[in-house]
Amino acid sequence: MMADLLPEHPDFLWHNPDPQKSYDAVIVGGGGHGLATAYFLAKNHGMTNIAVLEKGWLAGGNMARNTTIIRSNYLWDESAAIYEHALKLWEILPEELEYDFLFSQRGVMNLAHTLGDVRESMRRVGANKLNGVDAEWLDPQQVKELCPILNISDNIRYPVMGATYQPRAGIAKHDHVAWAFARKCDELGVDIIQNCEVTGFLKDGNRVVGVKTNRGTISTEKVGLCAAGHSSVLAEMAGFRLPIQSHPLQALVSELHEPVHPTVVMSNHVHVYVSQAHKGELVMGAGVDSYNGYGQRGSFHVIEHQMAAAVELFPIFARAHVLRTWGGIVDTTLDASPIIGTTPVDNMFVNCGWGTGGFKGTPAAGLTFAHTIATGTPHDLNKPFALERFETGALIDEHGAAAVAH
Repeated sequence: MMADLLPEHPDFLWHNPDPQKSYDAVIVGGGGHGLATAYFLAKNHGMTNIAVLEKGWLAGGNMARNTTIIRSNYLWDESAAIYEHALKLWEILPEELEYDFLFSQRGVMNLAHTLGDVRESMRRVGANKLNGVDAEWLDPQQVKELCPILNISDNIRYPVMGATYQPRAGIAKHDHVAWAFARKCDELGVDIIQNCEVTGFLKDGNRVVGVKTNRGTISTEKVGLCAAGHSSVLAEMAGFRLPIQSHPLQALVSELHEPVHPTVVMSNHVHVYVSQAHKGELVMGAGVDSYNGYGQRGSFHVIEHQMAAAVELFPIFARAHVLRTWGGIVDTTLDASPIIGTTPVDNMFVNCGWGTGGFKGTPAAGLTFAHTIATGTPHDLNKPFALERFETGALIDEHGAAAVAH
């Protein structure tokens, strides 16, 4: 069956209707999380009179501006649970959505370059195994066997002292994922409305009752915010603040090459991560720019540093040419974990703060957020990620597992 699930031109996958006067629910943000939320609202909860509003073009934000890495090897129980559930959904979604979005389970390695890295990495492997997440510790020779082009000599700035490895992790084609969700949403009766920017909200007391847009006002009983880096802007419009900061996160690709890189390699210590896309380009990411901003671009010095790290780890890349660079807008919380749940405004819900983990979490984010919107209460998987944790202090500190890497 999968051989017949070839991607189609996106123009034929969904309609582009004008917004109706009212909907049972409105999802703000037409990226992966917004589309996945709409899909699971329709599929699991029978809510089909809903709209997804996107101020630009469908999946033109972070969904099109990431490095497509999927993994679940997070440290804490709460994180491992939601990301592992996402990975299990990734494994069945191509058939469920009837669309081959090129999900490739080629494994992900996280390199260790210091004794501190080694201790922390081995701790994470142990925690992963306790949570049922596939994880292994590799010594330098095993790292070399898995990725022959990696430099494991001991005369470089940060020698490879080992690595964690998750065999089931991998990559997927991000725009195809968005098209797959959009097509199914359209089939289920969801309105996907592009070029529709939210400019404000209507409230009756403390309850949201409508959304103001540049294409008219829409009445609705429930609003879900899925706008990633712009979530704080929308929250301000609704009258509350979110504990997130928005930063540019940049990546780049080389020109096309023959297959040379068999897996995904990440190094938090030297701030680079590398995979090879299906067409053959090398895809590289770096750390977030330190300043706050909404620009979909990055700073040259970050590119310079990630190239130096990449060439040291992979000498074979020295003659590769950078083809293009881009930036996404990541929304980061104090504990590097997402916020999924209710807000101070009745009937308004928020899904944000995923930082660099947004793409990999897409299916579980959609499933749990849909449950929260439909029932008014969180799913077991997203209950720990409530906004209230920043008042109670029950933080889920994933800076070590999130760090630089997607």
